[in-house]
Amino acid sequence: MSTGTDHKTIAAELKQVPGLQFIDHFAISVPQGALDGMVAAYELLGFQEIHREEVRGKDMVREALLQIGDGPNLIQLLEPLSAESPVQKLIEKAGGRGGFAHVAFRVKSAQKAFDYMKANGFTIIDSAPRPGSRGTTVFFVHPKSRAENAFGYLIEIVEDPS
Repeated sequence: MSTGTDHKTIAAELKQVPGLQFIDHFAISVPQGALDGMVAAYELLGFQEIHREEVRGKDMVREALLQIGDGPNLIQLLEPLSAESPVQKLIEKAGGRGGFAHVAFRVKSAQKAFDYMKANGFTIIDSAPRPGSRGTTVFFVHPKSRAENAFGYLIEIVEDPS
């Protein structure tokens, strides 16, 4: 069982990541064919779709970014484009249901954050920062990173050039 000290330790470690600014988005997986319906459901809550894109390569997803108000925090809905998509595999593990996929933190420099995290023992999935959706640069941190204080969920680090 986690203690408050564990959370404080993790928070202190993340504060040291160069340029960590705020939560960029929470990603939620949705089954194939469900993206439009989920966007409509979030719109009923007051969210507005601000971006939609098909991301190929290793991600293989269709994404919709949703924003509420003028804040920087977003909801990212991810629909797999194929059976090989990591998001499809996540959905399969959840018994065919969508749900929480990852949390993304915004940084000033993905490369500086990558170098710092690698040097400090974080388990990074990507071999280097890479292009993400909407012109961003991203990399992913393994859920079991920092074995003594595993996060337990996938983390994305995002640099937005705008």
